[in-house]
Amino acid sequence: MLQRSPSKDHAMGQPLLIDLVADVVCPWCYLGWRRVKSAVALRPDVEPLIVWRPYQLDPTLPEQGVDRKAYMAGKFKDPLKLKAVHTALVEAGAEEGIVFDFDVIERSPNTSAAHRLIRWAQGAGKQDAVVEALFAAYFTQGRDIGEPAVLADIGQSAGMDPVVILRLLSEGADKDTVAREHAMAVQAGVTGVPFAIFGGKLAVVGAESPENIAQAIDKALEQAA
Repeated sequence: MLQRSPSKDHAMGQPLLIDLVADVVCPWCYLGWRRVKSAVALRPDVEPLIVWRPYQLDPTLPEQGVDRKAYMAGKFKDPLKLKAVHTALVEAGAEEGIVFDFDVIERSPNTSAAHRLIRWAQGAGKQDAVVEALFAAYFTQGRDIGEPAVLADIGQSAGMDPVVILRLLSEGADKDTVAREHAMAVQAGVTGVPFAIFGGKLAVVGAESPENIAQAIDKALEQAA
C-alpha cells in the first residue's frame, strides 16, 4: 500500500509542477496523460499544475499530413508486429477509459498546429479540455488534427473562439516557439515520450502505472521539502 506524501504542508502551500513532454499522435502519450491524472487522484492532498510541453514524433511531416496506413507500413515492416502493438494499446487503454480505434485514422498529421492550439488553450485556462479533445478526436474519432477547421472546432468545444484560432493558425503564430520547445526537449535528452517531470526534479519516462507515478510525486515532494 502506498504511503501519502510526508510533505503535505508543501503540497497544500503551492502546486506541484508536472511538465508533461508529449505528442498528441502518440498513443502511449494518451495513456501517460490519463495515468498522470489517475496518479494525481491517488494523492488528493497534492494540488497539481500539469503543463503540456510540445514534442513532435516526426516534425518532418508536411503540414497537410500523409496517408497513415502507408506511413505506418514504412515504420513497421512487419504488419503483425504493428497489430500486436495496437492490440496491447487497446487493452491498456480500456483500463484508463480510452477507446483506441486505429482503423478509423486516415491521416498522420504534422502536430505543430495542434501543439500551438494547446499553447493558446493554456493561456485561456482550457489546456486539459483541449488536450483531452485532441487525443479523442485522433484516436477514437479518426479526425485529422492537422486540419485548421478541426482544430478550431476542438477549441470551440472547450470554450475558445474558433475565429481567433483560425486567424492565429493562418498567421503561423507560435510556430517557431513550438519548434524551439521541441528542440530544447531533444537537446535535454528526451528521446521518447511521454516524459513527465515532477517539481522540476524527478522524471518518469513512458506510460508508467498510476501507482508508480504517485510514488514519483511523493519523491518529488520529499526532495522539495
